[in-house]
Amino acid sequence: MAKKRAREADGAAEAADKMVEDGDSSDDDDFDMVNVDFEWFNFDPEIDFHGTKSLLRQLFDVDAALFDVSALADLILSQGTIGSTVKVDGKETDAYAFLTALNLQEHRDKKPIVELTQYITEKAKTNESLAAIPNLLASGNHVGLVLSERLINMPSEISPPMYSMLIDEIEAAVEDKEPYEFSHYLIISKTYHEIESTLDVEERKRKKGKQDATLFYFHPEDEVLQKYAAAYGNYAFTKIDEAIADSKRAFHEMGVMPRGSMILIEASKFADAAKAISDYLSPPS
Repeated sequence: MAKKRAREADGAAEAADKMVEDGDSSDDDDFDMVNVDFEWFNFDPEIDFHGTKSLLRQLFDVDAALFDVSALADLILSQGTIGSTVKVDGKETDAYAFLTALNLQEHRDKKPIVELTQYITEKAKTNESLAAIPNLLASGNHVGLVLSERLINMPSEISPPMYSMLIDEIEAAVEDKEPYEFSHYLIISKTYHEIESTLDVEERKRKKGKQDATLFYFHPEDEVLQKYAAAYGNYAFTKIDEAIADSKRAFHEMGVMPRGSMILIEASKFADAAKAISDYLSPPS
């Protein structure tokens, strides 16, 4: 996968192979196949504002209303050589996915980071597993906030190239004396568990106390990242009670309850974690 300087010269780095999504079918003779070429681009403020903002809203779910998401998108776009967007119809289109890292200490006085740091600190205090995070954020250490999101139907195989390029880009930036020498990386993500639908109130009452608390990952790579974590855990969204709607689970007997997720990784282990993601998710050759 191309490094930052190659991507700056060429404009984009294409995956070595086409990623193929197969349509499910019970009949072997009725088999649909879709070939999609994914392309990786640097952030472009002239093109990527709305796509980045939309994906940020998806990442923070109902709690996106607590932040100035537009200002956060602008901050991400301002560091064009750190992070990637993934597109399928050329550079001029909206991103289907993105990954980036922001220096929380470097941007500590900017409104979106003030809001986000306060939010992260408050949420970390609700889960004992995340107890180390508030002190770390208050310590003055340079923590890299990793933000990543993609459309729901995007294949997880796009994740390894994004992480590999992010590491290359940060290494190049550090060589150029830019402020990306982190002590830790803090990944913000989402998980979910299934809950009983509220469509049938009487049925819910009969099954009260039988909710399935099995944890699921919107991003499969998070399960790999946790193996390298100094701390990780989930938290409840602040505004979740205002947004639960049966329309989101009309086609399921069970509903979905999303939760926020944090994964804290020491910088010295981040490259190994990214390699593990590649080993786990890269498509077979």
